[in-house]
Amino acid sequence: MRLLESLRLALRALATNKLRAALTMLGIIIGVGAVITLLSVGEGVQSYITAQFQSIGANIFFLIPGSLREELSRPAYLTLKDAEALRDPFLAPDVLRVAPMTRGDGQLTIPGRDKTTQVQGVTAEYADVREWYPAVGTFITSLEEQTEARVIVLGKIVADVLFPDTPDPTGELVRVNNVPFRVIGVMTERGGGQFGSEDDVAFIPLNTATNRLFPRRTPQGEPRLAMIYVQAVSGERMNAAITEVSAILRQRHNILPGEPDDFSAISQSDLIGTFQQITSVLTVFLGAIAGISLLVGGIGIMNIMLVSVTERTREIGLRKAVGARRRDILWQFLIEAILLSTAGGALGITLGAAGALVISSLLRDQGFNAVITAGSVLLATLFSAAVGLFFGIYPAQRAAALNPIDALRYE
Repeated sequence: MRLLESLRLALRALATNKLRAALTMLGIIIGVGAVITLLSVGEGVQSYITAQFQSIGANIFFLIPGSLREELSRPAYLTLKDAEALRDPFLAPDVLRVAPMTRGDGQLTIPGRDKTTQVQGVTAEYADVREWYPAVGTFITSLEEQTEARVIVLGKIVADVLFPDTPDPTGELVRVNNVPFRVIGVMTERGGGQFGSEDDVAFIPLNTATNRLFPRRTPQGEPRLAMIYVQAVSGERMNAAITEVSAILRQRHNILPGEPDDFSAISQSDLIGTFQQITSVLTVFLGAIAGISLLVGGIGIMNIMLVSVTERTREIGLRKAVGARRRDILWQFLIEAILLSTAGGALGITLGAAGALVISSLLRDQGFNAVITAGSVLLATLFSAAVGLFFGIYPAQRAAALNPIDALRYE
């Protein structure tokens, strides 16, 4: 009996029991669909995280006080003088721009409306470093920073809450923690960011923030910073810029050789790599859980194939009696099992793709998009075929091993 004949017989057997074949494939369909959906969501999460951290700006790393790796024996601070030292072109030739920042919660109010949001004190370089500019009005200037001007630039969400009917609120007065500020601009809409929505924020001059709203000081009386954004001259010189900045801060903070840094320099690649490692582990874990349903589907195939062998015992005996060889019977039932699993796998891929599209549509407003890769489709296809092969071997061998005389006597 040739392979094509085995295929024809397997198709005829499945067509004879359509409902049973469909129910048998259901486990494979659900398993493959779950694997495709979860893997596509995992890939989408990685792409989403990468896009969010790249939105920080080009060639950017930032400094925060304290060490992420070691426990320090003394308090750690970053100050305005630290930021000024990093601007030295001789000590840090690979640093293009420096944008110090402080922040705190602020209650923004106008007559009849209010909004609690994060208020950030920044310098004029912030917009260039983050590559983020006002859609309406202007950003903070160096003069406004030096004179401690009470001006404010609103994020899109804040502007929509306070001035829902005013497309251009520049010139309006807003009180921030009861201190009056004049609106000079509204930032372009940025969407979700690494710390939540970036549009739910307001910007004021750094000196105004440190002297009027958030007067946090070191024991030496210097204004404290929450973060310092540093832009390297290019992506290739990022590591060199981090080395130069670290050397400057270690010298300024009197850190001896062998002692740990009291600051942390974090680059985009560090953040992306860390989060992608986490999401990769979660994706594999979720894919493994979904794969359990494939095993359940495989057991279902084995069960049905054993039932089929029992039902067709006389047919097997008759075929052997007229000359069918052991391997012919083996291939007939093995192909039948593989057809069940691969057909279920194909339908499962369609189901998984539909699930990924549904999730993408539900999260489209957050900028999330599930990514179906060729690798995940190939993996699901090969795995479903392997399941059919593995769980079909035993029933096929059992059918092939039947004695034709005993099979013909079977009632």
